Amino acid sequence: MSRLGIRRRLLLVVLATVVLAVTGLVAGFNLVLGATLDRNARDLVRSRADAQIASRRVEQGRLRVGESPDDRATDAYLWVFAGMQVLERPRAAMPVERAVRGLVDGPARFRTVSATDTLLYAAPVVVVGRRVGTVAAGLSLAPYEETRATALIASLVLGAVVLVLVGLIVWWLLGASLRPVVRMTRQAAAWSEHDLDHRFGLGPAHDELTELAATLDGLLDRLAASLRRERRFSAELSHELRTPLSGLLAESEVALRRTREPEEYRRTLELVHDSADQLSRTVEALVAAARYEAGGDRGTADAEAIASGAAAACTGLAQEREIEVEVAKPALPLRVGVESDLAERILQPVVENACRYASSRVRVAISRADSAVVYAVEDDGPGVSAEERERIFEPGARGAAAGANGAAGAGLGLSLARRLARSVDGEVEAASAPEGGRFVVRLPTG
Repeated sequence: MSRLGIRRRLLLVVLATVVLAVTGLVAGFNLVLGATLDRNARDLVRSRADAQIASRRVEQGRLRVGESPDDRATDAYLWVFAGMQVLERPRAAMPVERAVRGLVDGPARFRTVSATDTLLYAAPVVVVGRRVGTVAAGLSLAPYEETRATALIASLVLGAVVLVLVGLIVWWLLGASLRPVVRMTRQAAAWSEHDLDHRFGLGPAHDELTELAATLDGLLDRLAASLRRERRFSAELSHELRTPLSGLLAESEVALRRTREPEEYRRTLELVHDSADQLSRTVEALVAAARYEAGGDRGTADAEAIASGAAAACTGLAQEREIEVEVAKPALPLRVGVESDLAERILQPVVENACRYASSRVRVAISRADSAVVYAVEDDGPGVSAEERERIFEPGARGAAAGANGAAGAGLGLSLARRLARSVDGEVEAASAPEGGRFVVRLPTG
């Protein structure tokens, strides 16, 4: 069964059910018909015997011969006995005669003679409480058996015709019902490979077909979203790895240009080590984000240590632009429900962005709001306009202030920070501020 298509499996199930139902109906019909014919035959032969008993004359306590039976009747027989003496008898086969003799002295009863397919009924003739004779009637069962056989053959033929018709109708209905499903499945498969923007768009689900369409539309939406995340992840990964890799290449090239003093090699190796460490932490953060999106454990970390680590990662940029970075100590110790490397990787692009646009100062405040740890990153730069607060989180997008102060960057840091934050049920957003820029990072508490 598992190798058959669903159409054939459903057809077999329907046909099996119809076979059982038709078999039951045919068997029930023939059983009822047989019982009815048996009852009718018994009633007929009994009524003939009773009619003969009612028409008989009794003189001086003895049964007398009355009208002779119709000898031309071929399907009915009648015997009249006075004691064991036969007063009337029809022309009958010897098995029937022997069976009638066996009924003479007994009570009223039936007997079937299988050899001649004859039904017999014998009843005593009683006058004033004394038995004076016996009347026996016989009836050929051949017409009844013929009716029974005809009904059986007709019901079997009818059942076969019904089965064939039901099979053809069900095959057509299943094909008509499953054809849209097959077409939708093939379309969804083709769209998933070539064009994820197509949708069935059948509206709210109100039957099985529209429910399937809604399910396939949702599947295509998830595939499209997954593909967009993959593309964005590739862009973010290249952006995040570009800086440490460039540093590694630059330092190694400079160190190899000429022979240097051991102290110079040491400084170069320290720079290479720092770049490699940054590269390793970036990869670990991205892997951790992917693991969290797949449902892995998140771990916990100290909120202040995360802010300090993110600020330390921006030390070079802060010194280059002569920016003071301050991490405000929270009133109470707080922990976030995210591993330290990932949390720093979420917060660091926001702090780095503030260092790029600040005039002289960047401040990171830590607080708790409901079930989240909130980092408020504030700077005294030009700030972000209301129209740009969402656009700057798009991959490759940069605010208007970037051109004003010549800030470098590919415009992918904030996009990555928001994606990583949302992967752990957090958020990164630009907030309004009286002056300067203000970004809020929310991470779940640990």
